[in-house]
Amino acid sequence: MTRRTEWPGSPAEPGGDPGSGYGPTDASAAARGAAADDVAARPGRRSRGGAGAGSGFGEGAGRRARSGTRGGGSPSSSRAEKGEPRDPVEQARNICLRLLTGTPRTRKQLADALRKREIPDEAAEEVLARFEDVGLIDDAAFAGAWVESRHHGRGLARRALVRELRTKGVDSAVIDEAVGQLDSDQEEETARELVARKLRSTRGLDRDKRLRRLAGMLARKGYGEGMALRVVRQALEEEGEDTEGLDEPF
Repeated sequence: MTRRTEWPGSPAEPGGDPGSGYGPTDASAAARGAAADDVAARPGRRSRGGAGAGSGFGEGAGRRARSGTRGGGSPSSSRAEKGEPRDPVEQARNICLRLLTGTPRTRKQLADALRKREIPDEAAEEVLARFEDVGLIDDAAFAGAWVESRHHGRGLARRALVRELRTKGVDSAVIDEAVGQLDSDQEEETARELVARKLRSTRGLDRDKRLRRLAGMLARKGYGEGMALRVVRQALEEEGEDTEGLDEPF
């Protein structure tokens, strides 16, 4: 009779981009730690039917790994000598848990890591699906937290946030929903705050150079040309600059 490993049901909250201020909460880190402890304490068994039967997480796979033999000098033999399991599902599980410790990741990031480690597709899919089932992988939560953190922490506009989430493999529909939490008014207010902080450092420069520097800063953060020009022009006017002719695209 096949017995599957019981996993905790609490979803992990995304975070953890070095240097960005985007970090995991204590709750999410604890949830991931609890998942690892739970699996280690209550190992599952795999049925004799093959890779797809049962979770394959636990001592059953470990016994097979210890009793099995491989040709000398093979990568599997080398990993076994270092204490790593030979069972690909067990390997995939361990890799994902290590990567998720302290830094939530998207499904694609984990899939890429497993592919790089030459984990078979079937084993990788089994583990990734299971991690999604228990909430250790949650791209929607990841995207929502990413947008919240990167907008308020770095002042990034929707356009820049979409680019970043795409590079992390988040689905387009999930991205749209996440960036939808930012409206145009909120974006413009953030743009004004960014310009106000940068304005002092541009004093002493001629008007056009100030315009290019301030508008360029906003463009790099994903703000559209029209909004950037409007915000910069208003900030310069408030300092007494003549903004005649600044309606043209920069």
